[in-house]
Amino acid sequence: MQEQAYNKISITKEEIVPVAEKMRKDGVILAMIHGHIGKDGKPCISYEYQIGSGIESYTVEGEDVLPSIAGIYDLAAEWPERELNELINVTFEGLDTSKRLFMPDSMLDGQGQILVTPMDELIEKTHTKKEVAEQ
Repeated sequence: MQEQAYNKISITKEEIVPVAEKMRKDGVILAMIHGHIGKDGKPCISYEYQIGSGIESYTVEGEDVLPSIAGIYDLAAEWPERELNELINVTFEGLDTSKRLFMPDSMLDGQGQILVTPMDELIEKTHTKKEVAEQ
């Protein structure tokens, strides 16, 4: 069984579009765009390209505003960019975010995109709703 190679490469936000254009020109598949908030509280976005049987991950750290590559990779980039916009509040310049993918339109931008309810509070709400329904 062949081991899959994984190569992480740090880039600047100015390099995102040129890398994407070169990859697309060379017929390379955009496997995914991932993101998370680092320990420093800043976004970390990685563009995963399938190179042969391996993955090259081009990573940009600490940037809240990035250029969109949806014009280069179509929906393969648009959906993950929109998702990252909703979930970790990264802005992708040129990306239409007028409609949400997952989160309700009433959600306040930039305020705790994923809301977690403590278990004891959730149980209390559930019991209260059940008691009201039984009356």
